[in-house]
Amino acid sequence: MAATDDTPRTRITWDYAPAPESPDHVRLRDSYGLFIGGEFVDPRDGRRVPSVSPATEEPVAEVAFAGEADVAAAVEAARAAQPKWAKLPGRERAKYLFRVARLIQERARELAIVESIDGGKPIRESRDVDIPLAAAHFFYYAGWADKLEYAYPGRTPRPLGVAAQIIPWNFPLLMLAWKIAPALACGNTVVLKPAETTPLTAMIFADICRQAELPPGVVNLVTGDGSTGAYLVKSNGIDKLAFTGSTEVGKLIMRELAGRGVRLTLELGGKAANIVFDDAALDQAVEGIVNGIYFNQGHVCCAGSRLLVQESIYEPLIEKLKRRLTTLRVGDPLDKNTDVGAINSQAQLEKIRELVASGEDEGAEIFQPECRLPERGYWFVPTLFTNVAQSYRIAQEEIFGPVLSVLTFRTPEEAVEKANNTPYGLSAGVWTEKGSRILWMVERLRAGVVWANTFNRFDPTSPFGGYKESGFGREGGRHGLAPYLRFDE
Repeated sequence: MAATDDTPRTRITWDYAPAPESPDHVRLRDSYGLFIGGEFVDPRDGRRVPSVSPATEEPVAEVAFAGEADVAAAVEAARAAQPKWAKLPGRERAKYLFRVARLIQERARELAIVESIDGGKPIRESRDVDIPLAAAHFFYYAGWADKLEYAYPGRTPRPLGVAAQIIPWNFPLLMLAWKIAPALACGNTVVLKPAETTPLTAMIFADICRQAELPPGVVNLVTGDGSTGAYLVKSNGIDKLAFTGSTEVGKLIMRELAGRGVRLTLELGGKAANIVFDDAALDQAVEGIVNGIYFNQGHVCCAGSRLLVQESIYEPLIEKLKRRLTTLRVGDPLDKNTDVGAINSQAQLEKIRELVASGEDEGAEIFQPECRLPERGYWFVPTLFTNVAQSYRIAQEEIFGPVLSVLTFRTPEEAVEKANNTPYGLSAGVWTEKGSRILWMVERLRAGVVWANTFNRFDPTSPFGGYKESGFGREGGRHGLAPYLRFDE
């Protein structure tokens, strides 16, 4: 029967049925030791700490915490293995890297599940972004291992020796790949410290190294907290240090290494501006804004946490953005429908809450969609602040959570001035239909990476790094080889 004006209409509501990824086939050990010299070994002092799932607050597996003697043993193992590894022909080193890349692909489902359980990020992101990109970095640098002389014509590249590497908790396996792959391709050996709260995919990677029959001592993994990282930084046996983490810790590392002749690269914090002009495709821009700040719960150093909107389109853009926020699903990281997972730790959740409270106190207008959060675990509702002034803490400090601050501008010059008005300079985004405007903005933005009509796009062939308090040095691409090489002219 055709509907008439008098026919009662029933509103149909649609919801997603749970679509959990089963962890049944994942077999984690109850306890992991330190990976030194090709073997799992017990820590000298016997200290072990559980790694906790941020979605459930339950322990997942126990890991060793390395002390000073353990770190020294790992550096010694790397030092002993380095000459032989460096003497291997590049094509032979490449074979090991190719093997590691293929094993990451073969164990991709296992790695994705563990990454989501241990770190809280949605399985869709672990499965579709983190793990494929980690494998891609090993494939890419395997290709460079026998071509280093072509990367730097007229110069003779040599490995530095032992590379110490410290990575954060937001992209555990991907950051590991960013650092280990180029180091090994160049003939260095590695001692890497995973983040305290997300060590488990690194432990699986240790097993992958054994599967790949990587020579003992070429890769060593020392789990632990900040004290473990400090022992590694202070070690006299390292030739290079690569650190990704907070700006505050980066400054401490610079002071410690001053005058020691240890090569250093730092990839630190960010407060990226996502700049939307009045000729931008608004629906496309909204998706880019959401991906820029709510991807991985905002736990991204290059997150587009400041949205700069041209005044003439402010109202329609904010309306679309608020409507889009109501569709984001917060919950179980292993559910394939989840858009925003768990905050990585209780400490990070408290930091987010404190900065959000400061935004409200300073006068910003907060918007949070209705959202039912799980009873256990660490969660925060995707948040949008409008009426934000440049001086507010939420516009200046890195929140590292799902919180977006919106400001406005009238002219491109004003947009550049506001975008550059932070201590950071890691990334930025520009949304406009005019190619000339994109190029004009790129020339003036003090950011290591500027995305045009997209955001958070990564590729192993493209360099990544920052300016100012976002650090120095580049990772990825041919540029990512240079920090692990010295040159005989």
